[in-house]
Amino acid sequence: MPGLVRRSNRATSYLPGVVREDSDDELGTDDYPWEWIYDEEVINEDPTADNWRKRKRATAYQAQIIGARMGNFECYLGDTVLLKAEGNSEAWVGIIRNFQVDEDGEKAADFMWFSSPHEIRNPKKRTDFLENELYITPAFDVNPLTTINGKAYIMSQAAFHAKYSSGKVPRKSKEDGKVFICRRGCNTRTCTYTEEFIWEDIYHGRGDIETLHDRIRQGTKATRRRKTNKDEPTDQDYKLEADDDREGDYGPGTPRTPKRTRTKDAVTPSSRRKPGSKPATPSSHRRILVKKHLEFTPLATRVLSPQHILSSPYQLARTQLHVASVPTSLPCREAEFSVVYSHLEAAITDGTGTCIYISGTPGTGKTATVREVVSHLDAAVRADELDDFIFVEINGMKITDPHQSYSLLWEALKGQRVSPAQALDLLEREFSHPSPRRVPCVVLMDELDQLVTKNQGVMYNFFNWPGLRHSRLIVLAVANTMDLPERTLSNKISSRLGLTRITFPGYNHEQLMRIVQSRLEGVPGDIVDADAVQFAARKVAAVSGDARRALDICRRAVELAEADAKTREEEEEEGQGVPQTPSKKKGRKGQGSQEPTGTPKKKKGPAGRVTIETVRRAISEATSNPLQQYLRSLPFASRLLLTALLMRTQRTGLAESTFGDVLEEMQRTLKLAGESRPMTLLERKAVGVTDGAGTEAGLMGSMRAKHTTQLVRPAGLSAAAVDLTGAGIINLEGHKAERPSKMRLAVGDEEVRLAFRDDPEIKALGVIL
Repeated sequence: MPGLVRRSNRATSYLPGVVREDSDDELGTDDYPWEWIYDEEVINEDPTADNWRKRKRATAYQAQIIGARMGNFECYLGDTVLLKAEGNSEAWVGIIRNFQVDEDGEKAADFMWFSSPHEIRNPKKRTDFLENELYITPAFDVNPLTTINGKAYIMSQAAFHAKYSSGKVPRKSKEDGKVFICRRGCNTRTCTYTEEFIWEDIYHGRGDIETLHDRIRQGTKATRRRKTNKDEPTDQDYKLEADDDREGDYGPGTPRTPKRTRTKDAVTPSSRRKPGSKPATPSSHRRILVKKHLEFTPLATRVLSPQHILSSPYQLARTQLHVASVPTSLPCREAEFSVVYSHLEAAITDGTGTCIYISGTPGTGKTATVREVVSHLDAAVRADELDDFIFVEINGMKITDPHQSYSLLWEALKGQRVSPAQALDLLEREFSHPSPRRVPCVVLMDELDQLVTKNQGVMYNFFNWPGLRHSRLIVLAVANTMDLPERTLSNKISSRLGLTRITFPGYNHEQLMRIVQSRLEGVPGDIVDADAVQFAARKVAAVSGDARRALDICRRAVELAEADAKTREEEEEEGQGVPQTPSKKKGRKGQGSQEPTGTPKKKKGPAGRVTIETVRRAISEATSNPLQQYLRSLPFASRLLLTALLMRTQRTGLAESTFGDVLEEMQRTLKLAGESRPMTLLERKAVGVTDGAGTEAGLMGSMRAKHTTQLVRPAGLSAAAVDLTGAGIINLEGHKAERPSKMRLAVGDEEVRLAFRDDPEIKALGVIL
């Protein structure tokens, strides 16, 4: 227990708020229940009167709640009170607007909040604040009465110095830590301030609450211009880049990344960063630093254009075709861009938490689209059109332990590095206590299947926090399968994920052509044939629709074309440098004639251009590497086991399975093949399969007639699994092929898919990879 107390004290030291040294001194130590205080005035009307409107109005007036009581402590409408955060040393300050019962049935109140200068993260904040100064804000929300921690006193600077001539409240006074100066209003989310005022002139109590709220709201800049019904966003609000004058080779109507017509800076924010702009860092405890720009792609590819450092068209093409290159637009994802943008914009503007599940096969632009949306939202923030927000990306493939995601999130919120266990405790406290000035945080959880733990605690916390009242956490969960929550996560976790799900379909060949052509836009020399791009796009679309695969093939084709061009140039230089030697040949009259023999030969074809044949060579290299050749030469039992493992991975979305699950997947495939296809292939394989130890084994233990076939597990699979583990193709737990043993592919699933795509024996089973 003492260890838990010390850990709790350390956790509370990271939380912001108004520092106080007393604790519940006004409320007392006894835990009394809160009671309502009603208005005791009674309208002087005859209760027996026939006018039912008068009786109804009198009853409603008598039942009006004007205050609350807990023991000897009382607070009323219009009072300024302290609200305790987690721990006894911090508190928030707010004005009670009204009393009510919250969603959980607890007695609560609606508070209009004050904000301390240290809580404002925006770099445009004022620096002339006083030590105990607070800003009145137009923000308000509902909190339970149990969070009230005593009275607070707000006064003007002149009144404060008149009461406390020394400029400080005496430490022995009961008002120590409860007296504050307010001379300005502030919208903390847009960092705009009102003109300086005298607090006693604008607020006198309960009757001035709404007037005060309107004054602060009108004197500061709103979060963004609220749209009326006729100004609701439509599809026309997103203009296509094809309508721009800089559309290049794009024809009219070619869809590209949508852009808000009202946003001036609609390109990636980092690409238009002003010189000399200050770098940004998250804020820490009681020390506010400049906000860090969103760094979710390499800065070198965003800031410095390749045209300034690359002179060769081949180098420029290879750079722009690289999968790590950041394009100026994302073609063929306009609809998905619009949906993700609208959901994130609404959540940030409303200050609510939400979960969005994004699924799609690898290489369909999920992460790239989310990053592009975040860059547009960041541009809107810098244009003062949207509230400030924090962005953090957590990739399951880049962390060794899923629990490290807690540390990454806390570091993004507060700029402090702590252990995962301490970060979890701090995040629980941070998202549970009231803080209406909290900046919304957008978390991109990429490779979601890699963050699944045994007890699924990480997934539960990240999907549960957005539902808390004060969290303002927006989680974007990205995975490769659509049904990962239902198949992998428990019901209590999948239910918290919500119904907002966005699916990214695979690219077809036309979309892949458009993507490659957009990357080649601006490359001089026209070194890539349009037919070559179409050929590569059709080949990739027939397999997976992976845009990264198409870019890799085209990039390799450019490298081959560049090598051919250099070889041709070297041959021409060598041919021109060879001295010409005469050769004697008999003429018509028997006289010798001299003819140069060092003349270079004529060119056989276009050198240095990417043609269909160049792309064919690139695809052949990608599919004919040593790994591909080894996979094609495997025995049928090994190929069947790898196919079953790949199908299991695709169906469940989990990279790891057990040996027993893979066997069940394989038996299901064989059963379907036996019911729908002739069994000649399987019968032929029944006497021709050798297991990994070299012994002859039958594929089927028994086989009946075509309509009554009962398939049994093929023999030799255990030895095949051990052999594949030794070859480094799969990872098998304990190197033992037992049913509970966990196994997973040690190579890319694309390698297995390409190796077995044209295998006639795998196709005979009805398997489509």
